[in-house]
Amino acid sequence: MSSDHVRWSRTKIIATVGPACREPEQLAELIRAGADVFRLNMAHGGPEAQQESVDTIRRVSAELTLPVAILVDLAGPKFRLGDVAEDRVFCPRGDLFYFVAGEPQAPNEFTTSYEPLLRELTIGDTVMLADGTVSMRVEGKQRDRVELRVLNQGIIRSRQGINLPGVKLSAPAISVEDHQHALWAGKAGVDFVSLSFVRSPDEVRTLRDIVRSTGSKAGIVAKIEKQEALQRLPEIVREADGVMVARGDLGVEIDVARMPMEQKRVIRTCQEFHKPVIIATQMLDSMHESPRPTRAEATDVANAILDGADACMLSGETAIGKYPREAVDMMNRIAMATEETMRGRPLRKLAEADDGLHMITRGVVRGAGTIAQIVGAKLVVVASHSGRTALALSQQRSFIPTIGVSTHDSTLRKMCLYWGVTPLRGAPATNLEQLIRHMDVWAAGAGLTKPGDSIVIVGGSHLTAGPDDEEMAAGVHDIVVVHEVEAASD
Repeated sequence: MSSDHVRWSRTKIIATVGPACREPEQLAELIRAGADVFRLNMAHGGPEAQQESVDTIRRVSAELTLPVAILVDLAGPKFRLGDVAEDRVFCPRGDLFYFVAGEPQAPNEFTTSYEPLLRELTIGDTVMLADGTVSMRVEGKQRDRVELRVLNQGIIRSRQGINLPGVKLSAPAISVEDHQHALWAGKAGVDFVSLSFVRSPDEVRTLRDIVRSTGSKAGIVAKIEKQEALQRLPEIVREADGVMVARGDLGVEIDVARMPMEQKRVIRTCQEFHKPVIIATQMLDSMHESPRPTRAEATDVANAILDGADACMLSGETAIGKYPREAVDMMNRIAMATEETMRGRPLRKLAEADDGLHMITRGVVRGAGTIAQIVGAKLVVVASHSGRTALALSQQRSFIPTIGVSTHDSTLRKMCLYWGVTPLRGAPATNLEQLIRHMDVWAAGAGLTKPGDSIVIVGGSHLTAGPDDEEMAAGVHDIVVVHEVEAASD
């Protein structure tokens, strides 16, 4: 691993894989530019196509000797229009349109992919089409048709998404197809699986059970994109391993004027529960077509980082855009410039949370961050079995580079989502003396330390008791070592 990897932004970057970046060299370019996680969108390709991407990402990661995580994004219960007349219809304000059960007989009649919709809509409900640009209100119902009046006019096209803000639906959060895709993701060994349109913590638990049934320990990411999710936010965050603010559908499901403050609230809640939070959708949207973002987009990324986002996500910018490498590089540059202004902030205090940390480990993590600041350490190294301790260190938001080491590649890849943590493959994670010697050589070679500098190492009794010690498996970290780098012997 080159020292450049440690000098990338502390905020992690998620890049969506698509036609614009699917080839090995294209993926390698994105990793070199700063991509930490690759997202595979199951709405645009089934397991067979996505398995090829998984294999390519793993191969490129191994060739570059840089751990990279894979996030599989399940499509969720997305409702869509059927085919409309001539593939597009203009809906004037005040006109009437209809959802119908059978085949449309007129240009103002639509069908939907969600068969129970006609039964579950009620008079007064709002229907949003074309990414929220066209809105209609339910004004009448019959057994086989629903009458809609246009409130905001615009053009709708075949198979566009339907949003139903505030409408209670019977559709399960995990469709039959999602269930199959989740099983594939677990068997494929991906690192994170995200659930769309989450409404309750039970849905997060259900997805975890499905993924765990394959033997996978992939983290479950809850996508916040419905009003119901905002109403049960603390419960959902507590249950999930990570959270994504999916601003595309959320900005349609709620008043877009509320979006900025709801985004901040989600970030604060994730901080309270020590869960990584991802901000997604339209972050550098103009870079679909332009090599440079707008000023507003750059400011959007910076403000998300200042608010405490662990990761920012690129969607179409990398999947289908003209400038995928430039988009990753730009996000990295914005993040680094923003983070420079955050230096000198006091360490964030770790709130008490049900995050699986042993109370001793929690105390050690708090102490390690403070000790590293007092002694002016150049590096903090954490040896972690599951990655939870590395995540806790990440939540302190220390600007001292944090290196995560583990005997498990899956743990190293999970660290790719943790703010400020650089996973290091190949370091001995079960013996203190060997780890110290390895880090001395590696850090000096990377230009990060010189003789006399301090390195703080956080670990458990396994570092001194040997690789068979049970402390590591139990997740107990009870050792903080301050090591002074020695001059290399001839």
